[in-house]
Amino acid sequence: MSSRTTLGWSLLSSGVVTLGLTLLPGDDLWWGVGLCLLGLAVFYTGRNRGL
Repeated sequence: MSSRTTLGWSLLSSGVVTLGLTLLPGDDLWWGVGLCLLGLAVFYTGRNRGL
């Protein structure tokens, strides 16, 4: 059950980010790279905090 919820949230967030990238100025590639790095940083800090 939790894998379905995770997949659903992943697809939803991917769609929202894709729509957001079309509205942001500049090259989509750099926005994508920046968001990936931000996501990794959040994941890493949350994992070390035990969240």
